[in-house]
Amino acid sequence: MADTATSTLTVTTISLTMADLGPLNPLPVVAAELDQPYTVGEGVPEDLQASARYGVVPNVYPYLMQDGYSREAAPRELPAVVLENSKIKVTVIPSLGGRIWELLDKATGKQLLHTHDAPQLANIALRKAWFAGGLEWNIGTRGHSPTSCDPLHSAIVHTPDGKHILRVWEFERLREVVFQVDIWLPADSPVVFAAVRIRNPNDHDVPMYWWSNAAIPETDRTRVIAPADEAYGSDYTTDITRVRPTAHEGYDGTWPVNSPHAADFFFDIDPSERRWVVAADDDGDGLAMLSTGLLRGKKLFVWGQGQGGKRWQEWLSPGAGPYAEIQAGLAQTQFEHLAMPAGAEWAWVEAYGNGHLDPATSHSTDWEAAVAHASERLEALLPHEDLEAMLPEAITNADVPPSKMLLRGSGWGVVERARRQKSGHGWVDESGTPFVDESLTGEQEPWLGLLQGKAFDGAPSFVMGADWEELLAGQDSPGAKFQLATMKHARQDLDGAKELYRQVLAAAETVPGVKALAHRGLALALLAAAKDAEGLAELRRGVEADSSNTALLTEAVTLSIRHGDPAMALELAESAPTDGAAVGRLRFLKALALARTGNPGEAATILKAGVEVPDLREGEDAIAALWQEVCPDEPVPAAYQFGMH
Repeated sequence: MADTATSTLTVTTISLTMADLGPLNPLPVVAAELDQPYTVGEGVPEDLQASARYGVVPNVYPYLMQDGYSREAAPRELPAVVLENSKIKVTVIPSLGGRIWELLDKATGKQLLHTHDAPQLANIALRKAWFAGGLEWNIGTRGHSPTSCDPLHSAIVHTPDGKHILRVWEFERLREVVFQVDIWLPADSPVVFAAVRIRNPNDHDVPMYWWSNAAIPETDRTRVIAPADEAYGSDYTTDITRVRPTAHEGYDGTWPVNSPHAADFFFDIDPSERRWVVAADDDGDGLAMLSTGLLRGKKLFVWGQGQGGKRWQEWLSPGAGPYAEIQAGLAQTQFEHLAMPAGAEWAWVEAYGNGHLDPATSHSTDWEAAVAHASERLEALLPHEDLEAMLPEAITNADVPPSKMLLRGSGWGVVERARRQKSGHGWVDESGTPFVDESLTGEQEPWLGLLQGKAFDGAPSFVMGADWEELLAGQDSPGAKFQLATMKHARQDLDGAKELYRQVLAAAETVPGVKALAHRGLALALLAAAKDAEGLAELRRGVEADSSNTALLTEAVTLSIRHGDPAMALELAESAPTDGAAVGRLRFLKALALARTGNPGEAATILKAGVEVPDLREGEDAIAALWQEVCPDEPVPAAYQFGMH
C-alpha cells in the first residue's frame, strides 16, 4: 500500500462472475468487413466530412478476433488497484484494458459508474469481446478498443513530487503507436485524475482516434448536460445530421429515458467554452467528465426504451439495471480521425467526480439555466485553470520509470522495438513505459526469430508492414508464403494474395492447418471478386483440410448461405460440434439454411426450442427476422429482439 497523507493506492483483487475469454479465433482478419454505422448527412461542415473520410480502415488486421467466449459465467478473482481518499474510492482492473470499474462517491454512497459483479462478454468491440460498465479507454479507430479485454502493462509509479500513480500502457498495433494512462488520486480530492499520452514513433502521419467512455447508471430522472445547444446526432439507421438534443424528434434527448431507440449525440461545444459533460440523477448526483483542451469531443449514447435496447442491456448486464454512456474524445465526433504528425506526442488530463448539481435547476425546462448552473458547479468542483496547470507536470511524470511492476501486457512492444532497430527507424523513449522480454509469448517469438535471421515456418499470429513483407519474401517455406499472402490480402491486394495462396496450396510440405487457412484466404478473395462458385468450393476444401477448425466451419456455413448455397451450409453443419462457444451460432445458421432450402417448419422448430448466440453482433436482428419469416403468425419472443431501432 502506498500512502500520501489521506490518499492510498492498494494492490488487491476483485471478484467478478464472468465467462472465460476463450481461445483467439485463428482466422486472420483479412476481408474488408469493418462496419461503418455512420453516413454523413446535411448540415455537417466540410471539415467534419473530410475527417470522416480520412483514416478509415478495412479491418483490424493484424489483431485476431476474441470470440471464443460463451455465456457460461463463473466467479473469478482478478487483479485490481484501489485508489482511495476521504471522498472517493476508485477501482481499476488492469487485466481488462485498464478499465476504471468503480468510482464510489463516499458522501452519497453512490457508484458514479454503471458497475456490477457479473459482466457478460458480448460482440460489441472491434475484436468482438467486450463488456458493459466502468470507464474504458478506446484507441485506434471507431469502436471499442482492440485492447478492451486484454491485460495492459501495469505498474505503480512514485514521482519526485510525491504522487503515487497507477500507470497502464501498451503498443497499439493498428496505428503502431504507444499509449499510456496515468491514474492518481490526491489527498482529499473530490475527483480522480487520468493523464493520457499517445506517441507516434512513425516517420509519417497516423490517423488517430481516442474516446474515453464512461457507462453511467440510467434512472427515470437522469439527465445529461453539456455546454451546447446543438449536436451531431445519429440513431444508427439514418445519416449523421445536426440536431437540437433538447428538442429532437419531439422529445428532449438529454433525458435518456425519453429516447425511443438507440441514439448518439455529439455535443457541438463552442471552442471558447470549457469542454465538459455531466450526468445528474434525481438528487443532482452523477459523473462529471472534465478534461484539458485537447480532448474536444463530448458525447451522450443511449440504448433507448425500445424492446431491442432493453434486451441488449439485459444481455450485457443481467439484473444490473439500465445504463447510458457519456464520453470524451479527441475529435468532435466518433466518425472522424485526426492526423497525428510524424514523431508527435499528444497528452491531456481528464478528471472524474460527482458533479453535485442542484436538481431544481439541472432538471428544469430552462436548458440555458441548467447549463449555466452545471458550469458553475463544475468550476467549483475543479477550476479549469487548475486542471490545465496539471498538464505540464503530467507530461514530465509520464517518463518517470515504474517503481513496481504489477502486470505484463503483450510482447508486441518488444517485437516492434526490435523491428525498428533492425530497419533503422525511430522508437519511443521507454523510460516510463518499458517493454520487457518477459512479456514475450509464442505469439511473438517466431517474429522475433525472423528479425534475428532464423528460418521462419509460420506463426499463430500476424503482423503488417513493408519491413515484414520484405523479410518474408526471403523465406521459401509455405508458412512464410501464407503469412505474406495474408498481409497482401489485409491491405486488399487480392491478386497478389491469390497468387501466394495458390503457391502455398501447391507445396507438398504444407501442413493441414495452414492448407485450410490458405483455402479459406483464396475463397475470400474469390468471393470478393464475385466468383461465388469457385469461392465456396475453396471454402469446402478448407473445412475438409482441417475439420478441427470450428471457426472456419462457422465462417464457411455463414458464407455459403450469404452467397446462395444454403444446401452446402446444411451439409457442412452436419459436422458441427455439439459443445463449445460456436454451438449457438451454428444452430441458428442451420435454422437459416433450412428456411432457405424450403424447410420453414424445421427452422421454426429449432427457434422455438431456443437459440442463444454468444457472439451476436451489436444491432444484429437476424434471429428476429428469421422468426418473422418462419413463424409469421406469432410475435417475436423478447429474447430474440436485438434491433437498435
